[in-house]
Amino acid sequence: MDVYGLIGNPVDHSLSPPMHEAGYERLGVDARYVTFEPPKGEGAAAVESATRLGVAGLNVTIPFKQDVLAAVEPDALATRIGAVNTVDFSTDPPTGYNTDATGLVRAFEHHDVSPAGQAVVVGAGGAGRAATVGLATEGMTVAVANRTVDKAESLAATLRTSQADGPMDVQGYGLDMLADLVPDADVLVNATSVGMEEDRSPVPPGALHGDLTVLDAVYTPLETRLLRDARDAGARTIDGAWMLLYQGVEAFERWTGQDAPVGAMNEALRTRL
Repeated sequence: MDVYGLIGNPVDHSLSPPMHEAGYERLGVDARYVTFEPPKGEGAAAVESATRLGVAGLNVTIPFKQDVLAAVEPDALATRIGAVNTVDFSTDPPTGYNTDATGLVRAFEHHDVSPAGQAVVVGAGGAGRAATVGLATEGMTVAVANRTVDKAESLAATLRTSQADGPMDVQGYGLDMLADLVPDADVLVNATSVGMEEDRSPVPPGALHGDLTVLDAVYTPLETRLLRDARDAGARTIDGAWMLLYQGVEAFERWTGQDAPVGAMNEALRTRL
């Protein structure tokens, strides 16, 4: 039996176990998915321990996505993002991937949205960085808007000057620029936690429009204020569970070498939600 799992702290809230185990059951894969909660600051040590224990693959969540870089060989995309959320132990050293970026793109593609044109990403933290790199890798022009302007500008400058696969077309702004940026955008991604704890949106509703596709990475609740405002404006909306699903699907396929049973994994995820 293969053992896969997740390291995080805290990790008891994770929706990954039922999603992955539904996939194993549907395909008849002899595997289990378990969670580990190492002390904060011990992400790299946890990966090294997993190697010795014969764990086949790990997902990585907060606060270890940067820590584990010291214990893996990150691929080009994970290097560019500066974070790893999936570890494959079939190589020596283990290979680190970031499936948040590819999961975001696959969520758009599932809804028949081609990531092309101009994008606005709200937030320059870990999720925002993954979203920005994912969309820019697809060739989109990306505007990153963040509460701390310096952080958005620093992210944009780093990606513009990066030599991995060529520089990216990214600019950084403050949140006060959203009213000017969103009306010209084709895609909008909320990569902040705004909308999770309270019924509010990070984006002025008057900036939303019918030619826009909006993905909110928040998945509790599934329908956020941003998505309701976007729907009222005639925009296409994608809830955050789709990004969560497809980052898991990407990890599942890397580990097992099989096409993931997306329907079964999605049903398990949404049932738990």
